[in-house]
Amino acid sequence: MEPEPKDVIILSAISKGAKKFDKIEKMTKIFGQELNDMMERLEKNGLITVIEKKGFFGPKKDIVLTEKGKRELEERKFELQKNWNQMVTMWKSGDKQKLQQYMDNNKSFIPSMMFLGIMDIIMFSTMLSFMGMAMSSYIPESQIPAGADTATDTGDAGDGGGFDIDIGF
Repeated sequence: MEPEPKDVIILSAISKGAKKFDKIEKMTKIFGQELNDMMERLEKNGLITVIEKKGFFGPKKDIVLTEKGKRELEERKFELQKNWNQMVTMWKSGDKQKLQQYMDNNKSFIPSMMFLGIMDIIMFSTMLSFMGMAMSSYIPESQIPAGADTATDTGDAGDGGGFDIDIGF
């Protein structure tokens, strides 16, 4: 099974300790029925499981990764790292057109790269500036780090404050 980019974000959130639906919502910024549908698909495909435990106030349910889910997440992290490395190589070569084409073709994976900590947000904003583009062209507004300029972002933290990255870690 080839998980969707948001599936990888959900798997990562669970691997980082989000064991309850509301915690997963908060970390991933994927809400309600969309998250529920994705979680059902992940469970059906054997990537997550729900474990029921006895709690002080009654049964308690935790969502955990299966071994298959852990392997899938590691494979996807590796693939995303390769994609990021390819983007950095294209940026360093100075070929704007090639970089933009590659980013356009892989647009759906960019939020996953950011969420998993694979992407260097400062370098990414510098790449976008190099191409004269805005971060919002590639990352949904709800997932853009706080403090990042949604217009063409040069990555210049001239105020000394830098970026305040709040992506759920």
